[in-house]
Amino acid sequence: MPARDADGNDRDGAEVAELVGFNLDTWPPGTRAIVRRERPHPGAQLTFSDIDGHRFQAFITDQDDTDLAALELRHRGHARVEDKIRAAKATGLRNLPFGGYVANEAWLQLILIALDLTAWTQRLCLVGTLVAAEPKKLRYRSGTPPPGSLPAAGRPPSGSTGTGPGQQRWPPPSNDYGQSCPPEPGTTHNQPTP
Repeated sequence: MPARDADGNDRDGAEVAELVGFNLDTWPPGTRAIVRRERPHPGAQLTFSDIDGHRFQAFITDQDDTDLAALELRHRGHARVEDKIRAAKATGLRNLPFGGYVANEAWLQLILIALDLTAWTQRLCLVGTLVAAEPKKLRYRSGTPPPGSLPAAGRPPSGSTGTGPGQQRWPPPSNDYGQSCPPEPGTTHNQPTP
């Protein structure tokens, strides 16, 4: 049957089906395999698993919904969980740097705090594309120099203004850099908060 887009409309070139005759004996009773096939967007790089120009995505579920398109749409909506895991890895979860459990536990807590602060900052203080930006883009756009761009002391070389020929202005100019956090109700940015 036709797959659906996020608005619930039929998506052109995408279909959903349940795999039957697929051996799921080792899985709990009621487990089903659902597959979605779709033509990749123009210019997408095809892989060896893209058969006849179609990209396939499969998942298993124990839900007994008979509307396969709705079931697949609901499952696809959970991709944001994978986005958060990728953001956590980019924030420091990729490697646990210590040999001891307690030190790594503290490291994990710091990563979770950083992720919470990033999420709240994006929601309350940023605009444009930065509202949903990945950690790497946020670091770049926040004015943090990229690794290796400054001398070991962390300062520009003496006499360097950062604006001469061949030098990059830091932070880079942008029209969607964001804005400062909104002022308290009844105040402006020029008035101190009481």
